[in-house]
Amino acid sequence: MTKEKEVKFEDKIKELETIVNELESGDIDLDSSIEKYTKAMTLVKECDEKLKNVEEQVNKIVTESGNLENFEVE
Repeated sequence: MTKEKEVKFEDKIKELETIVNELESGDIDLDSSIEKYTKAMTLVKECDEKLKNVEEQVNKIVTESGNLENFEVE
């Protein structure tokens, strides 16, 4: 069984930008527009989930004792 290679966040953003540019150009037919819009929404969801996961990781700090704690600004 082969494991699918995960597409990098930056590559998803580039693909999303390409799709947006194609949709904005108005040079594609309705069916293609719907397909590209659906793909774009999938990419947006995946990128949003990735950003939320990274934000959770960044908000945790390692204390001197090696324990993870939530980062809070006083």
